[in-house]
Amino acid sequence: MTSGGVVAGTYDKNDISNMLIGEYTHTLDTKKRLSLPSKWRKELGKKLILTKGLDTCLFVYTVPAWQRITEKIGELSLGSAGTRSFNRFFISGAVEVEVDGNGRILIPDFLKEFATLKTKVVFAGVYDRVEIWDEKVWNAYKKKIEHQADDLAEKLSEIGVL
Repeated sequence: MTSGGVVAGTYDKNDISNMLIGEYTHTLDTKKRLSLPSKWRKELGKKLILTKGLDTCLFVYTVPAWQRITEKIGELSLGSAGTRSFNRFFISGAVEVEVDGNGRILIPDFLKEFATLKTKVVFAGVYDRVEIWDEKVWNAYKKKIEHQADDLAEKLSEIGVL
């Protein structure tokens, strides 16, 4: 396991302790249960939203974070085919999951298959969400983006982020 951070119900861009950061490797058990990193459990709460993410991973949101995102999505025009398609992909692929007394969540079959989750998975804290990746897929993706870090930094510099 590697170190990481926490998130609260709302995000304050000036307070790093409210951000989900870090990377943790855990095991998906035979009953499709996945133990949340203990460092995040209190802040994530007892109910989470699990949905199809981008790049073949799953996104995990707190209920307040999910409400903020879906409100923004709901304001988009239905006249755009791309908007309708993304809504269907992202929102219809979502489920509410309960965190059990041992800090575990159950991964539904359709989401497990979507993210090609095997036994070893990686939790990646990314700002206001958690991503769940199959360990091999994550390692390949991470290797790819590490080689692009200079180009990505230059693009962020162009828009004033770095």
